[in-house]
Amino acid sequence: MIKEIGQDDITTCVKVIRESFGTVAEEFGLNEENAPRFTAFATTEERLCWQLKEEKRPMYAFYEDGQMVGYYSLSIKDNGECECNNLCVLPACRHRGIGEKLLENAFEVARGLHCHKMTIGIVEENQILRRWYESFGFIHIGVHKYDFFPFTCGYLEKNLKDG
Repeated sequence: MIKEIGQDDITTCVKVIRESFGTVAEEFGLNEENAPRFTAFATTEERLCWQLKEEKRPMYAFYEDGQMVGYYSLSIKDNGECECNNLCVLPACRHRGIGEKLLENAFEVARGLHCHKMTIGIVEENQILRRWYESFGFIHIGVHKYDFFPFTCGYLEKNLKDG
């Protein structure tokens, strides 16, 4: 079951995000010293609260047997675009279609907010994840190397008008 989350869910969201992105950190050799701004280390209750209250980001979680096992948020832009952030599923619950359900929900919510395009940023070196997003119609649009990350950021977008 997917439901919109509120203030009371923030602590659990942080745990789900950190644990989920922790496997990516481990796979690509990221840690708090070489990538302190990576999602697995930089996500805090204060940050999510600010995104929820001040940015008014829609935030959703997937629940299984009453437990939160997945999460995402949308950053809505003024130009009819949105960015899907922190889409994740706990490692023990992966490969069961939960990520797909969260992504499909993100498309639906974004369209309901009159967004015509969705963007997402990933660790470019994570080719499995890139192919997964491409299977949902995302198109790779570029890369950027930031000094504060030991990896390259890849960017993808999807036209939401095409279905």
